[in-house]
Amino acid sequence: MNQKTLGNTISELRKKNGMTQTELAEKLGITDKAVSKWERDLSCPDISLLPQIAEIFGISVDELMNCRVEKKESKADEHMNLIHLVLRALALAMGTATAVTAILDKIEIRPAMIMLGFGLACLAISSFMDEKEE
Repeated sequence: MNQKTLGNTISELRKKNGMTQTELAEKLGITDKAVSKWERDLSCPDISLLPQIAEIFGISVDELMNCRVEKKESKADEHMNLIHLVLRALALAMGTATAVTAILDKIEIRPAMIMLGFGLACLAISSFMDEKEE
């Protein structure tokens, strides 16, 4: 099993942020050759640069040193999760309401089918959204 190194992490973060080695080096006041050496694990950044490197990439020094980047959920992701939850809750509510009212013999076939159809549509939309995210 290959262990992720600090050099690998810096390289991945730099690329993820659309930066060249030269651009990162300029922000840190060092040469691009130094960045290249870090990324090839031939050397490590000076400890005094770690907070600045972490800040550039929007992570903590701890995340940088542990070679772990915890993905922060964006507002768009939060909204999508809420939409999925609401759609699934509506589907469950429609199914439950139809079942209960049918058991109590308080619903006719046509409204029951409409409610079940609405619930199934909610599930289909939620599933379709899941496929699009992958």
